[in-house]
Amino acid sequence: MIGGGIGGAAAALSLLREGFDVRVYEQVPVKREVGAGLVLTPNATRLLYRLGITERLLALGVAPAAWRQRRWQDGKTLMITPVKANGAQPTFFTVHRADLLAMIAEAVPADRMHTGHRLTGLTERGDKVELAFDNGARAEADIVVGADGTHSVVRAILLGPEKPRYTGCVAYRGLVPVERLAHLDLPLESQLWLGPGAHFVHYPVHAGKLLNFACLVDREGWTKESWTEPGDPDEVRARFAEWHPQVRAILAELEETFTWGLFDRAPLPRWSVGRVTLLGDACHPMLPFMAQGAAQAIEDAATLAAVLAKSADVVSGLRRYEELRLPRTAAVQAIAAGNKTRNHLPDGPEQQARDASMAAGTAAWVIGASFWVYRHDAFAAAESGALGLPAGI
Repeated sequence: MIGGGIGGAAAALSLLREGFDVRVYEQVPVKREVGAGLVLTPNATRLLYRLGITERLLALGVAPAAWRQRRWQDGKTLMITPVKANGAQPTFFTVHRADLLAMIAEAVPADRMHTGHRLTGLTERGDKVELAFDNGARAEADIVVGADGTHSVVRAILLGPEKPRYTGCVAYRGLVPVERLAHLDLPLESQLWLGPGAHFVHYPVHAGKLLNFACLVDREGWTKESWTEPGDPDEVRARFAEWHPQVRAILAELEETFTWGLFDRAPLPRWSVGRVTLLGDACHPMLPFMAQGAAQAIEDAATLAAVLAKSADVVSGLRRYEELRLPRTAAVQAIAAGNKTRNHLPDGPEQQARDASMAAGTAAWVIGASFWVYRHDAFAAAESGALGLPAGI
């Protein structure tokens, strides 16, 4: 396994539980997860429960009562979808990325994790793949899984250089201690505010102690794709100066923010070459407009383990994994990309039509119409061959 992030750790744990001998090679010397919050939907949560991290997830994750979409200026609710579990274990969570990674990675035996190993080359020879790392180490494997993120070295070796397209949108993210926002009396919800050329999302994470936010703003002329580029809090506040007082109050408490340009990538024509395949952001990086980046990586992990456990031939097993996963992730990518435009419509007829379709629950891209995403069980689909696609695709 090349890469020990959320997707790589989930795949390692899934494969270990199917009896595979797994080694994870991570480039950073001390494994850490940058970023802030993310949303876990039922298609990911049921797989995490199966991996045995239920107790940690219930302790550190937050189960919101609802998802709420609101109008940028007056705060009007455009749509609210209750998601709180009644009596059963929650299926929707908001969680800090570092907490989620720790939950999964700590379940993988420490001797299977090798940090400080940056891949520099791989060569398939017969029934083995030889790996070379920048620290001089070498390794050999029957199968190699590239779970090394958006800027995947494995993908570049297999498929050559890529040409991502800048979307014209920049994201700012950050965290605020909830104690500083007590005066707002925020409900236990994930809230998405839609406005002209921007949207703002916030929800609690880290056992409810922190409020995660992300501001996504249309902006021209951005070239750098990085999750850790420092941003200017005053610049963010100025951009949302005309928005609802709740948005401004959250940003008033902001001390530090990070920013990154959002780049779009077309679905790959293939993920696998021989005994090497890809997983998660290495093969289907998602724009953050559908809360499915981590979820789809976790689905990949479950499918890969289930398929390989029943495949006598490695190459055909990897091909089957790709057949099951590529169409679904491509469909999710497409809807996520479309949501950027829908979320940022200027006030006017198109915005009014969008709001009306949200209120009626008829739009194919709102949470209430996304059950085809949430009901999918990737582990079971490996048995049945279900692709988990929306009607009409």
